[in-house]
Amino acid sequence: MTPNLNNYSQGYINLTKPATVATLKDRLKLKNLTPEIDLSKRSIETFSISRLALQLTGFFDYFEYKLVQVIGRDEQEYMKRLSDDVLTERLEKITSYNVPCIIISGNLRVKEPVIEVCKRSGVPLLRSERETSDMDSEIIKILRVLLAPKETLHGVLVDVYGVGTMITGDSGIGKSEAALELVKRGHRLISDDIVEIRKVSEETLVGIAPELTRDFIEVRGIGIINVRAMFGYEAVKYSQNIDMIINLEEYVKERNYDRFGLEPKYEEIMGNKVFKIDVPVRPGRNLAVIVESAAINYRARVAGYDAPSEFMSRIQKIKIETMGRKSTELSGEED
Repeated sequence: MTPNLNNYSQGYINLTKPATVATLKDRLKLKNLTPEIDLSKRSIETFSISRLALQLTGFFDYFEYKLVQVIGRDEQEYMKRLSDDVLTERLEKITSYNVPCIIISGNLRVKEPVIEVCKRSGVPLLRSERETSDMDSEIIKILRVLLAPKETLHGVLVDVYGVGTMITGDSGIGKSEAALELVKRGHRLISDDIVEIRKVSEETLVGIAPELTRDFIEVRGIGIINVRAMFGYEAVKYSQNIDMIINLEEYVKERNYDRFGLEPKYEEIMGNKVFKIDVPVRPGRNLAVIVESAAINYRARVAGYDAPSEFMSRIQKIKIETMGRKSTELSGEED
C-alpha cells in the first residue's frame, strides 16, 4: 500500500488538503453567509485568531490581518450603535486587508451592510451557533492540527484502550496481522502501512489516516481488507494521539533482551520523545495480547504505577528479610 492529533482525534480532518476556510467551515459546521465566495481558495496561515474590537472603532495599528477574524457578542453590541455608513466604512477598511474570513459567534443576527461589504470585497462571512469562547478554542484546536509540522512514517497506528499505539518493524514482521487481530478484539484502526504524523505541540503528536489507505489493511496472502465494511464504523478512527511505539523485531537467541523494563526507552519523532517497547517476534507469540498488555501497562505508568519498580522493591524486601533471619540464626548459634 502507498500513501497521506483529549482530544483532536474525536473527528476526522482531511489533512491531504491545505488549511482553508472551507475546511474550517466543514469541521465547525459553520453557515456561509457569502455563498458566492469560493471558500476553498481562502487559505489560513496561522492557528491564532483575532477579535475585531479595536478595528471596529477605527484603530488599525498592529492589526493582525492574517488571522481568522472573530466577532463576538461584545463586538456585535458595539456594531449596533454604529450608523450603517460608519459600519460600512469600518468594514471596508477591515476587508481591504484581505483577511482570511470573518466568523460571527453565538448565532447572532448580522446587519445587511456587513454581508454586502464582505460580498464586494470577497472576504467570506460565516456564522457559528457556538458561543464565542467555545468557538475560539475549537478554531485554535483545529488549526493547530492543520498547520502543525508533519512527517510520514511507516507503521500501523491503532487505538488500544484509548492509548495511541504505533506498531513498527520490518516489512512482513506481522504489523498488519496484529492490528487486524486487535480490531477483532474491539480496538480501532487508525492507519495501516503509512501514518501521517502532525506535531501539535512539544508534548503531543497526532497520527492521521491517509485518504488513500483509509479504512484498509493489507494482509499478506489475503490482500486488501476493508475494516470498516467488515467490522463496522466503530472499528476505525481517522486520527489519534501517538502515546507509545511497539517495535516488532525478529527474535535472536543470542541477544540479551530486557526482561524487567526498569529503564524506559523512548524514540524521538520530530523532537518529541515517545515511549517505546521492543518486542521480539517468534512463532507462537500472541502479538495482539502483548500489545493490549503494553497499552494497559502504559496507562498504569501514566497513572503513577510502576510494576518493574514494585517488583524490584519486593525482591529487595525479601533479601533484607532473608539476611535478617540468617543474622538471627547465627546469633542464636553463637549463644
